[in-house]
This record gives sequence, C-alpha cells and structure tokens, in this order.
Amino acid sequence: MKIVLFALLSITLLFGAKIEFEVLGSGGPEIDGRASTSYLLWIDNEAKLIVDMGSGSMLRFEESHAKIETLEAVVLTHLHIDHSVDLPSFVKAGYFSQRTKSLDIIGPDDNWYFPSTSEFLENLFGSDGAYRYMKDVLEEKNDSFQIIPFNIDEKTTRKYKSFTLTMIPVHHGIVPALAVRIDVQGKSILISGDTNNKNHSLEKLAKGVDLFVAHHAIPEYAQGYATELHMKPTEIAKIAKNAHVEEVLLTHRMKRTLGVEQETMNIISKVYKGKVSFAEDKMKVEL
Repeated sequence: MKIVLFALLSITLLFGAKIEFEVLGSGGPEIDGRASTSYLLWIDNEAKLIVDMGSGSMLRFEESHAKIETLEAVVLTHLHIDHSVDLPSFVKAGYFSQRTKSLDIIGPDDNWYFPSTSEFLENLFGSDGAYRYMKDVLEEKNDSFQIIPFNIDEKTTRKYKSFTLTMIPVHHGIVPALAVRIDVQGKSILISGDTNNKNHSLEKLAKGVDLFVAHHAIPEYAQGYATELHMKPTEIAKIAKNAHVEEVLLTHRMKRTLGVEQETMNIISKVYKGKVSFAEDKMKVEL
C-alpha cells in the first residue's frame, strides 16, 4: 500500500494537477443565445472556483456536471445583472446539495451608485431582503451552508487550499469592479472583468500569465459611453504584449462585436503575436 501511495504521489508531483478553465457564459446582458458572464476553474476534474454568475450560468454549471460541494470560493467581479443575477439560484440549489461548509462570496466594495457585496447579499437574503425566507444562509447555524461576503476595495490576496486569488479594483465607469488573477500550481489566469483599463491597473497583474481572459464587449470603432466601460482591441493587445502573456481568450462577447472577429484579430495581431481565441459557452482551456 505504501508503495502504491508513493507512486501516486510521485506521479502527481511529476506531472502536476490537471487545470482547466471553463467558460460557462461567454455573452453579456443581451438576448443572443449565450449565457451571460461566468467562469469555472477545474482542478483534477473538480470545480473549485466560480468567477461571476450571470444569467444562464447555473444551467451551464449543471451541464458541466460540476458540484457545489467542491467549490472553495465565488468571486463577483461587479454587481451588474449580467455578472451576478444567478447567485440566488446557486444558493438555493445548495440547499439540496450535500454541502455543509461555508462558502466565501468575494466582490467589490460600495460607492454612491452600487451596494457593497455584503450589502448586496443582505438585500437578497437578509431579514428585509427579497428572499428573506432564506435569511439563515447568512448565519453560521442554518439548514444549508453559510455564505460569507468579503468586500474588496484595494489590492487583496486570498489563499485557498487549491489556488491563490489576487484582486484589484479596475475602472468600469461608475461601477465598482475587480480584475482577478488566479494562481494554481505554477499556472496563472487573469480575468480582466469589465473595464476600459483607464487607470492602467491590469498590466502588472497580467505579467507572465498563461491565460489572459479579456472582456471584449466593444469593437475598435466604438465611441461614447461604452468606451468608459470596456477595452478596445488595441488596449487588450497592448496589455497582452507588455505583460508577455501566453494566450488571450476574448469573451463577454456582445452583438456589437459579433461579426467583426476578423477585424479584431487583425488589430490585435499587429501588436500581440501570441495565441488569441474567441470564447464560446462551455469552452474549456487546459493549462
């Protein structure tokens, strides 16, 4: 038995864990046949982390055969509907799962226009919340499992059993928003979240990552308020080049960017020479 265990351990150390990044939702807030923004980190065929829970993400989660019981954390990059609306569905589904351990819900702090993540959860599940019949999910003693909010308003690193998260505030118009870097066993993923990178906060966080998940919600010719919220392809390309990222995955695709993929590729390829792909629902990238 000891020999078998030693052999298994040696194989794990030699080859490392199987790390996969799944796009549960590749779309935005429109009705376009795509689930809204959501991502899932798999380690050795177990779902460990969800980033964003836009509409349709719970269905995609079910289709992927992921289990709520194996999750270590949830991150909401911001509280726009297309990034957070399925959260109550996941929490309710958890009632019927075997999970008993608490689950961290990490997201941005508040400002004049948006609640903090803790206030958001209180508005949903608190004593005066929309789903107050489930108020015990915010308490240690409950019939399901406790959800614990964490508000992020500055660069923050949180270590979990399977991965490390580093989060920074990014510019997304009036909306408090985060970018998220995931480090796991020598591999790294950066999720830009929704931002135009006005404060140039992504470059350092993206340095040397294996996968840069860039939200591509506007085309190069976009003008007006949308450019206060999102990056143009040239900005994505500059970040990828300067940070020496291995691969770029373009997601949060909207109708205004669908159909101009070749133009976007041409623009990016003039600056960044690495691999670039367009995300689809249920697409997996192995690192």
